[in-house]
Order: sequence, then structure tokens, then C-alpha cells
Amino acid sequence: MSKVAIIMGSTSDLPVMQDAIDILKGFDIEVDVDIVSAHRTPEKLFDFSKNARINGYSVIIAGAGGAAHLPGMVASLSPLPVIGVPVKSSNSIDGWDSVLSILQMPGGVPVATVALNGAKNAGILAAQIIATADTCVLDKVILYKEGLKQKVLKGAEEVKKK
Repeated sequence: MSKVAIIMGSTSDLPVMQDAIDILKGFDIEVDVDIVSAHRTPEKLFDFSKNARINGYSVIIAGAGGAAHLPGMVASLSPLPVIGVPVKSSNSIDGWDSVLSILQMPGGVPVATVALNGAKNAGILAAQIIATADTCVLDKVILYKEGLKQKVLKGAEEVKKK
């Protein structure tokens, strides 16, 4: 069974990251959540990143605000796909510092980056990555996307009736 690690720089990121937790649980994907600060717990960051594959993770979702070094540092140390979630935090410059810190990675150290506070999309992307090797998850992703389609079609019909 595939497992996703969701890490964030501090507990203040949890309200944003909860969307990733919820969507992955909806796909019946095992999720482990932890606080790993790139600046305040660098030893924990190194240990987590170096051992993530050995600990059974398939994908890592890392949320961070402000300077947002967490996703890039994890990606530099782990061979696993890392999805970065820029978080608009209290010390952020309108969120742009977080977006650019995660987005502008040097060649050879990719981090998939979602929108500011876009943890839901990070969870969906993690599920899609897992779905390339797990047909049960693939079927759930297909059903989820069909549900999105049906919701839009239903909304379009309601608008036409008005």
C-alpha cells in the first residue's frame, strides 16, 4: 500500500495542509503528518528526508510559508517526488515569497509546486502519482474527476433553468 508524508514547517500551516490530508484519506491513501522545520529542526529534516523512501513513502507533500525552504531541502535529500505547497503565513510577503521560494528550484532538484494555499491540489497530484502504479487509486481518481465533471454539468443545467 502506498503512503504519503505530509510535512509542514509549523503548526500554523496545518489549517491549509488539512485539505491535502482530507483528499488523500478520501482516496484511501495512508497519510503520515509531521512538523519538520527547515530552519528550527534541520537535523530532523535531514533524517526525515534521507529515510523517507526506506520508511515506505511514495510521495512527500511539504507545506511552508515565508522563506519556504522546506520543500526544496527535502527534494535535495530524497529521491522521492516532492510537492510543495506555498503557505500564506503571517510572516509572508502576501504569499509571493513562499511561491517563488518553492517554484524557483535549481536544475536537478525539482519540486512540483501548487498554488498558494493549494494543498487540495497537492493531495490530488500525489494520488495521481501513486495511481500510475496502483489501479485501485487510479479508479478512485477517475471517479473523483467524473464527480467534478458532473458537478459542473449540474451547475450549468441549473443556470439554464434560471
